[in-house]
Amino acid sequence: MSASVYDFSCKTPGGEDRPLAQYKGKVLLVVNTASKCGFTPQFAGLEEMYAQYKDKGLEILGFPCNQFGKQDPGSNDEIMEFCQLNYGVTFPMFGKIDVNGDHADPLFQHLKKEAPGALGTQGIKWNFTKFLIDADGNVVRRYAPKDKPSAIARDIEKLLA
Repeated sequence: MSASVYDFSCKTPGGEDRPLAQYKGKVLLVVNTASKCGFTPQFAGLEEMYAQYKDKGLEILGFPCNQFGKQDPGSNDEIMEFCQLNYGVTFPMFGKIDVNGDHADPLFQHLKKEAPGALGTQGIKWNFTKFLIDADGNVVRRYAPKDKPSAIARDIEKLLA
């Protein structure tokens, strides 16, 4: 049996382990984020989506990453402060990670394997790549950085129904 996202733990901005099993039964949208990227305004759309669907069973999990154009160079504290001050982010954010390469976070290794990108590529191309996970912990789909949160709403509604 293949692993589920619930089998993973990830570090909070403060460095504690947070088991993803605590999100069992929820629809998840996992996003690698950055504070200084052309797609950074997507934080607003993600927060809007979170406000709309969190009471219906959606969790958005943000994972800062500095691997693309060094667009998230700050400390975890600086990143969290930026997200809250500029976009009012209330959805869970995690500590900064790598999503590609030898030090890629195990969760993102799993996500990339379960939902490859265009032409079967596993690597993540840029910030704000999004992975949709059903309430059973299965990876349903990968979305490109240019896919705005509003464009994903219909897929989320199907999973929440």
